[in-house]
Amino acid sequence: MLIDGDADIGIATEALAQYGELLALPCYRWTHSVVVPPGHVLADEAAAGRPLTLQRLGEFPLITYEAGYTGRSHIDDAFGKVGLAPQIVLEAMDADVIKTYVELGMGVGIVAAIAFDDTRDTLLRAIDARHLFAANMTRLAIRRGSYQRDYVYAFISTFAAPLTRERAQRALAADPVDDVAL
Repeated sequence: MLIDGDADIGIATEALAQYGELLALPCYRWTHSVVVPPGHVLADEAAAGRPLTLQRLGEFPLITYEAGYTGRSHIDDAFGKVGLAPQIVLEAMDADVIKTYVELGMGVGIVAAIAFDDTRDTLLRAIDARHLFAANMTRLAIRRGSYQRDYVYAFISTFAAPLTRERAQRALAADPVDDVAL
């Protein structure tokens, strides 16, 4: 829709930077967490200071994002690099769906760390997994060569404060093959 001009802005973690027709502006980095029910062996091991490994995580049925969504490629890449084929029993596009199935005991979840809230997710425990999976970059994209209205620039600067109107315009004016320092 963005490439066709039907949308003004796209926001995603995967794919946006792969389209030359789009200017994909980096907004923020984030990592993954592993979520388990209280009393799960992985939560107990983490509480005891034992670091989580891909080998240990691979011993459990996993629930995570669908391919192409929310950093899933970094999950797949990490397991692939150590020669493991994780047992993914359920894929979803939404972290709340993943967390619900973890609460029901269907497996161990891998979600965006920001999707876990201690006060809301009281039936789960989060284990930091930033050492297992590469960091992700969420990007905001606009179509190259298109006129952007004031509200687009206002949204961009609200969504990612360092991305001012001037920086976005400078990036739009740059050659698409150049790396633009924002």
